[in-house]
Amino acid sequence: MNYVMKTCWGVVLLFVTLVPVAHADDFKLSSNQRISCSRGLSAGKLSTATCRSYAYLFNVKTTEYFRCSVSLALTRDNKEVINVQADGSCAKKPRIFDVDSSYSFDATETEPPNTNSFFGPGGYAVWASDNNTLKVRGCIIISSGLGSDIAKCIDMKFE
Repeated sequence: MNYVMKTCWGVVLLFVTLVPVAHADDFKLSSNQRISCSRGLSAGKLSTATCRSYAYLFNVKTTEYFRCSVSLALTRDNKEVINVQADGSCAKKPRIFDVDSSYSFDATETEPPNTNSFFGPGGYAVWASDNNTLKVRGCIIISSGLGSDIAKCIDMKFE
């Protein structure tokens, strides 16, 4: 029985020491976060402020990325805060490049919707570059207003 325990511990120790050898994908947070807030008045002299921010988490090896958003809504009257609600999540997006390498990434959100915005709730732009070769891809993603986003990516030409 003692021999069996030593063997089991040996196998466990072997797996524990081998796990760090496996290389995990590297994730980097985009450095271009934005926040936008809006205010509204409700019946009974209540006011509501809603703020939303987006960030991007990027896999530098595969170019898959996650678009993350966090929001906070605050409702108050003239004397006190009545309600605070917060929410957040990340949505996985497709790869930008088909081949694994070492990439850099950045993203930016469009301005919030206004009277000049013809494409509804807005969109975002992402840029990715290969750290090993002269390769840059720019993508613009906007909401079609019909349930799906429209995304177009262009490979940059170096002249």
